[in-house]
Amino acid sequence: MFLTGLAALAVVPTLPTAARDLDGVSLYPLVAGCFVAASLLGGVLGGHWADRAGAHRPLAAGLVLAVVTLLVSGASVSVWQLAAGRFLDGLAGGMVAVSINTAIGQAYPDQLRPRVLALMSACWIVPSLVGPPLAGLVAEWWSWRVVFLGLAALTLLPALVVLTMLRSSPWSPTTAPEATVPEATVPEATAPSDGPTDTPPRRPVLAVAAAVSLGAALGQYGVSGWDVRHLLFTAGGLALLVTCAPRLLPPGTRHAARGLPATVLLCGMGSGVFFTLEAFVPLLLVTDRDVPPVAIGLVFTGAAVAWAASSWVQSRLLDGRPRHHLVVAGAVVLAVAVVIAGIGTLPATPAATAASSMVVAAVGMGLLAPSLTVLSLRHSLPGRQGYASSAMQTTQNLGQTTVLGAASALFNACLGVGSSQATGYAAAFGLLLVPCVAATLLAARARATRPSRLPG
Repeated sequence: MFLTGLAALAVVPTLPTAARDLDGVSLYPLVAGCFVAASLLGGVLGGHWADRAGAHRPLAAGLVLAVVTLLVSGASVSVWQLAAGRFLDGLAGGMVAVSINTAIGQAYPDQLRPRVLALMSACWIVPSLVGPPLAGLVAEWWSWRVVFLGLAALTLLPALVVLTMLRSSPWSPTTAPEATVPEATVPEATAPSDGPTDTPPRRPVLAVAAAVSLGAALGQYGVSGWDVRHLLFTAGGLALLVTCAPRLLPPGTRHAARGLPATVLLCGMGSGVFFTLEAFVPLLLVTDRDVPPVAIGLVFTGAAVAWAASSWVQSRLLDGRPRHHLVVAGAVVLAVAVVIAGIGTLPATPAATAASSMVVAAVGMGLLAPSLTVLSLRHSLPGRQGYASSAMQTTQNLGQTTVLGAASALFNACLGVGSSQATGYAAAFGLLLVPCVAATLLAARARATRPSRLPG
């Protein structure tokens, strides 16, 4: 998990530089969005595989694929190869994450699982602090390719060790206790809109998740241009998303029905805004301000620290506040970050202005994301929290691809009519105010209507 986190976080600051060197700036949103689109498919694929054959097989496959995808990306000769590498990386990441959670369920007794899960979360701390700036330094001194290839070499030996251990592992669905995929890792059909239900929801077939992932990828490519071909791809992607995505979401999500549906929708909005800022701000800094990769890496580290600090504050100092109020506060802070990013597109402003927007946005997410998680659990009956977590994770991925796609379409539309890149960035950032305002207005619909049995 440590190596997975390091690879996931280290390569992100180098992607704008790679896209620029490969003459694929217009396709950068596709490169950034492929990982998210594929991770949903990887999670469902790994979950179904683990149900049938145990966690060790999808985990082994995910580890092998993780090394292969780093080699594919590092050897990229075109932006299309880089996008393919990112798609495979998302597929591998989804499989590894689900398999590790499943392996914990298969190999550890109940009393040890919380400690192991906490250890898995801790594995992301050092990568979030060290990975981005170190990768930026390597990209500046050598090449962005060295980041990918170096991570492949770093991952290879531990992966071989784990694969050797897995070959002799006795884990299987028939021999291990509770050997099923945790509900939080596999998207499911969902509960009625105004409250939880005792009826176990039906898991979607793998084809539904594949269709949603394909639709997201087609949409990201379609918005990179405005000719007939791109419009057809956009229409095809939207058709797949509109047809299949509702099967992965709680009924009433589209209308922000009170309770879990509104909570899930707010999760998608907040994640979409933050992820789009995380994609466009580094691209702005590289293409318009010529900021070195190491500085961009430090921005990612600052955002990680700000998110963690904000999350600590909401859990310790603001715990007595109503959770939907904290959601409003987080959405307002996200809106402030969007405004700062828009100001950062002006030529007279220093590059640090746009860079600071990511840190401010992380503060907003540190307030919003944990509060929505708590609210989603409060809208679930005891023993059904995994179902709510699954819906939140699915909508987070969908929100990221949808908001990024809309912002990318507006960005490329501005470039298509002859506007400057700065104008395109400003328009994309301005669009992000829409979900921020909507989240502020809809937060009350996620309010918990019954006492919680869970710690707040």
